[in-house]
Amino acid sequence: MRKATNLLLYNLFIGLFCLTLTGPARAQNSLPAAMDSASMKGQMNYLNEKTRVYNNYRAIREDIFQKLRKNVNDSIAALELDIVRLQGDRDQRDNEINTLNAELERVKADRDEAIRNRDSITVLGLQLGKGVYNSTMWILVLALAITAIVLFTMFKQRHVITRHTRKELEKLQEEYDDYRKNAREKYEKLTVSHHQELMKLKQK
Repeated sequence: MRKATNLLLYNLFIGLFCLTLTGPARAQNSLPAAMDSASMKGQMNYLNEKTRVYNNYRAIREDIFQKLRKNVNDSIAALELDIVRLQGDRDQRDNEINTLNAELERVKADRDEAIRNRDSITVLGLQLGKGVYNSTMWILVLALAITAIVLFTMFKQRHVITRHTRKELEKLQEEYDDYRKNAREKYEKLTVSHHQELMKLKQK
């Protein structure tokens, strides 16, 4: 008897629950405003508050379920479009970054070339650093200075030798002239003496 009573109460409860679920569904023919204006989170909160759970099942009106399904699909489609747009924006930014990196590399190359040109000098088609060029020029100047000093010293020595030799030649020339003069005078004296001797012999 008690089991029959419990079964009757159970069936009565199920019937009342079904009437509770189907009654509002028949009374409400229009969709709730939340299904059109609220976000997906707001729609889920609305369904969580306005629907009941029985035996781990939630009773949802078919039109609300279809609306929710459509809203979810629309949201997914919108998100997919956003993803495609963001991917396009990312690709565009990547291209811009690559272009800027290439431009940066070109500017760096130009800067390095300008620095090399600033710190180097072209001599006979050869690119020489200013340090090497300055060192080479100082070595050349020093070598020329040493050469000039050596040549000047040699010239001075040769000039002294030449002047000394010239004096010796002049002295020798004077001695030679004196010798010739004395020799001529001796020859003339001998000639006169010889002539006088011949004259004396003829007179005898």
